[in-house]
Amino acid sequence: MAIFTVTGDVDPFLHVSLSKGEKIYCESDAMVMMEDTLDLTGKMSGGLGSALMRRFANGESFFQQHIEANRGPGDCLLSPILPGTIQILEVGATQYMLSDGAFVAAESGVDLRVRSQSLGNALFAQSGGFFVMEATGSGKLAVSGFGSGFMLDVEPGKDVIIDNSHVVAWDSQLHYEVTVPSQQSGGLFNRLVSSVTSGEGIVLRFSGRGKVVICSRNRNAFSAWIRSGATSNG
Repeated sequence: MAIFTVTGDVDPFLHVSLSKGEKIYCESDAMVMMEDTLDLTGKMSGGLGSALMRRFANGESFFQQHIEANRGPGDCLLSPILPGTIQILEVGATQYMLSDGAFVAAESGVDLRVRSQSLGNALFAQSGGFFVMEATGSGKLAVSGFGSGFMLDVEPGKDVIIDNSHVVAWDSQLHYEVTVPSQQSGGLFNRLVSSVTSGEGIVLRFSGRGKVVICSRNRNAFSAWIRSGATSNG
């Protein structure tokens, strides 16, 4: 199996060591460095239909980078789009749902597929629209978030409420729903007003048993800053 290692504390690299014949795939432009025993190709994983759905669901690139150790073992360094943490997850007994832009890389045994979600979550959760990405199969999966990362354990009877812009990935067996953090009485409208004025807005409530990967920075605010062209202004 390929060896995934996070290297560096601030804006880390994902270091992947491949034995001969092993291969991984990653988000477009993720490759920073690789040894010459490795081959890099761009492919539409799963065919045209799957590529279109991933693009529509999570804003992932139409083509993904495939790195294969054809001529012998080799190492490569990958870098995520977001400046911040990288978490390495084991897909197998646990399958994971991914927020927009969270995917970095995966072993070839991991399959990224599109799954529909409820109307309320699609409109308000900002976690992939009417469709969301699910990682199934078996192998290592690397995801990224903006800022530092942390993994939460959700247990039955102890629901966890998380600002949706800080959610990176979660156990697909967890139940999640859109809500507001305010518990005050007076109906939904008053609760929404209280939520907005508190600065929190819409949140996700997770229940059941499983893990949730979160990041310390607001990834939606960062994306909006990038779209505004702030980086080109110095």
